[in-house]
Amino acid sequence: MPVTGETDLRRLLAGLDPVLHDGEYVFVTLPDRETPPGTRPVFVFEEDEGRTLVLPRAEAEEAGLDGVFPSAWITLRIHSSLEAVGMMAAIATALAEAGISCNAVSAFYHDHLFVPPDRARDAVAALRDLAG
Repeated sequence: MPVTGETDLRRLLAGLDPVLHDGEYVFVTLPDRETPPGTRPVFVFEEDEGRTLVLPRAEAEEAGLDGVFPSAWITLRIHSSLEAVGMMAAIATALAEAGISCNAVSAFYHDHLFVPPDRARDAVAALRDLAG
């Protein structure tokens, strides 16, 4: 199977091109694995303990779901390969050095970071610095 996306660490970091999405997002868990109607999660993951969703905070509240880790959502617009080595380590290090917590999700085309809303602009700046 051919590799899709960028694998070269220098090109990955140079091309991060972070974009900050509007709104605030939260993480919720659904032990019964039933996603409430009317919700549009941006991320869904199945774990032994239940289904994890990341969705807009307003949708979670409207559906009566208890969300944790209110977050800003940053997408890295470089098409990174799922086989790339070192990119997330470099990002995690840069954000840790800035004192910013981060939950990362890798999808087929892009990587997505969820950071505290009050540190979102700092996170974008740190990522741009990392890109050089």
